[in-house]
Amino acid sequence: MTMSPATRPEPAAEEGRSGPIPEGWSYDEVAQFLYREARLADENDYDGWEALWTDDALYWVPSGGADLDPRTNVAIIYDNRSRISTRMKQVKTGKRYAQAPPSDLRRIIGNIEFLAGRENPFGGVDLEIGANFIAYESRQRENQLWGGRTTYRLRRVDGEIRLAYKKVVLVDNDKPIPTLAFLI
Repeated sequence: MTMSPATRPEPAAEEGRSGPIPEGWSYDEVAQFLYREARLADENDYDGWEALWTDDALYWVPSGGADLDPRTNVAIIYDNRSRISTRMKQVKTGKRYAQAPPSDLRRIIGNIEFLAGRENPFGGVDLEIGANFIAYESRQRENQLWGGRTTYRLRRVDGEIRLAYKKVVLVDNDKPIPTLAFLI
């Protein structure tokens, strides 16, 4: 993916300082949010999945390592909120032939950890979470198993949990990967 410097989001590592885990978050509500986000992606509920994101969101799937600067290294996905919306509009046209017909997907999320609080641009503190995942993709010609670690940043917006940041580090992102044509 190529983005001009004007539309390219800043690397997530430079966003806000890390601090203590903010109060007011329960493990159960966070786990339920992560499970819902996974279910919406697995079931191709693009409107529901897109509605989970904040206006300043960043969705990043690095390639070739976990913490490479996406401004100078290739990323599998490196989308700001506008690009997430564009990607969802394209998928909903039915003309994304890499997913025609769509894959059958199921993912398992585990090892959910509260990692830290992360200052956000609005003066608040987002909850940073880490979780492992396995995703099983079944397509017409083959099946694929995907695994990795996801870092999420969650924020309360008008009393609702929203996704401000999602970084998916695939276990084998340093090797050539098959077409990743679904929401990881």
